[in-house]
Amino acid sequence: MIEAVPDRLDGSPRQLRRFWSDEFKATAVEQACQPGVNMSAVARQIGIRPAQLYRWRRELLGSDDPGQAAAAVDPQSVAPDPEPVVEIVISGIVVRAGRHVEEAHLQRIIRAVRSA
Repeated sequence: MIEAVPDRLDGSPRQLRRFWSDEFKATAVEQACQPGVNMSAVARQIGIRPAQLYRWRRELLGSDDPGQAAAAVDPQSVAPDPEPVVEIVISGIVVRAGRHVEEAHLQRIIRAVRSA
C-alpha cells in the first residue's frame, strides 16, 4: 500500500517571481523590434524566455508582426545604436557603414553611388 503525504503533493517549491518595470519592458521590445534582430536572441541576452518577450511586444504594441511593431516604436524613445558608424558623403548622398561591413561590399556601394 502507498501512503500519500500531503507535503509532496503540493507541487514544486514556490520560487520568487521576478517583476520587470514598464521601462525595462519597453526597452527590451524596442531592441527586439529593430530590423534584422532575432527576438529569441534578445530574450536570451536579457535572461528571459522568448515567449515572455513576445507577450510584452503584444501587450505594448498590440501586434505580433515585427514590422508593424517596429513602425509603432517612437523614434524619440529609441536609444542610440552603440555600434560606431562611419558616414561617407558622396555628391550629397550619405553612405553609413557599421564596423561589421565587409570592405569589398563597401567598395561596391561607393562605386555605385559615384556612378549614379
